[in-house]
Amino acid sequence: MSFESNTKLDIDGVAEFLNLPSSKVKKLASKKRILQNWGKYQNLFRFDKKVSKIESGTVLYQNNGYFELIRGFPKIKRAMAVEPAVKSHFKNSGTVSVEEKMNGYNVRVASINGDVTAFTRSGIVCPYTTERAKYLIGQEFFEKHPEFVLYGEMVGPDNPYVPKNIYNIESLDFFIFDIRYKNTGEPLPVYERRKLMNDYNLNQVQLFGEYKIEEAPKNITKIIKEIGKQEREGVVIKDPQMRINAIKYTSSESNCADLREGFKFYNDFGRDYFYSRVIREGFQSVELGESEEEFQERCLQLGRSILEPMSRTMRKVAQGEEVHDDVQIRVKEPETIYEFEKHLKRMGIDAKFGAPQQVGDEYLVSIRKLNQSTNDKTKAIWNGSLWKS
Repeated sequence: MSFESNTKLDIDGVAEFLNLPSSKVKKLASKKRILQNWGKYQNLFRFDKKVSKIESGTVLYQNNGYFELIRGFPKIKRAMAVEPAVKSHFKNSGTVSVEEKMNGYNVRVASINGDVTAFTRSGIVCPYTTERAKYLIGQEFFEKHPEFVLYGEMVGPDNPYVPKNIYNIESLDFFIFDIRYKNTGEPLPVYERRKLMNDYNLNQVQLFGEYKIEEAPKNITKIIKEIGKQEREGVVIKDPQMRINAIKYTSSESNCADLREGFKFYNDFGRDYFYSRVIREGFQSVELGESEEEFQERCLQLGRSILEPMSRTMRKVAQGEEVHDDVQIRVKEPETIYEFEKHLKRMGIDAKFGAPQQVGDEYLVSIRKLNQSTNDKTKAIWNGSLWKS
């Protein structure tokens, strides 16, 4: 895909397409609520905030008066207590489908002007993810279904954002959890989507089953306990017809794994990130009716997830070291390494790339990501700086 570098937002055309006043679109652009993608993707514009009924992260494609909308994924609300949440939220649905919520990074893949393109949650084109999507999905599906957008999770150890070794994946794979139409964002029903993916041999998240509303909570609890043993993240609970918004529920082990990662870089993560995960543990403990022994074990796991990574960080910095994340990517084309390095710099991520190592017909690249805020804050405290409160 190749676009002119001087592409500008067609204010009047976009306004007509979105059924918004031109003055509104112009104001959004001037306030940088509609942002242009960079490089060869300058015909793609992203919404960084929700606008009217347009979700944050939505991508607008324009080309000589033609427009398409790649809708952002609707925010999935969280069940803190399974039974009351399921019975209340899905009271007008006879059953719910329960699928796995995998631990990776959220990606949308669509055909843009005939080219398979991958977008992160914020609507930015990621060159690494796009290369992997082209390789994993191929052209056949979009040649026959250019009207669809695939929503899924990129999962595996060769993941520069959320590397996980818990799924028995060699490199990086894409698991589809939703298909929606361009422009409207209308979803396919669960079983129609699953059949379509099977027809094209495309990976999708695991379906644990369909349950009557009265039976769903106990089955979800059982599933969560089992997948939690492997530190898998959780489940997404859906109306099979997709007429009611889905909700999610996560395992204790996943909550604590997130806390371990977060407190390793305690000054880089927002307080809401930590607080919400601790609250989840409280509700889950009470709803499960844990014994005193189980409760004490949860307390130890939670406390260890908070204190252990923090103390390691503080000890390392005190010894003159820097805390960092070591990740890796695996690419087909060397050019992708260069493009991804530029991508991380634009995102404000301080990363050092190692020399590419050829593995078969691919290149494996190690990346060291520095979390400067935590390093600087910890160093300042060891040098006598005071906390604000």
